[in-house]
Amino acid sequence: MQANTIRFKNKSIPVMNFTHKRSHMELLSSKLKEYELHFEFRRKLKMISLIEIIGDVAIFKYNDGTKLYLEVS
Repeated sequence: MQANTIRFKNKSIPVMNFTHKRSHMELLSSKLKEYELHFEFRRKLKMISLIEIIGDVAIFKYNDGTKLYLEVS
């Protein structure tokens, strides 16, 4: 398991990469760049505590236990 951090705007978010592939981190970065101007996504991203990458899916975990799934491929 690889532990990294990713920056989105002014927030650093820890990322657990269970696939051990650098390409999935790059895909996640490009997907976040796509959603950079999406207001609703940015609002939700403020409350995220951890991101897990499993396969082609990024799982955004919130402090209250809820999850948001995002396909990164």
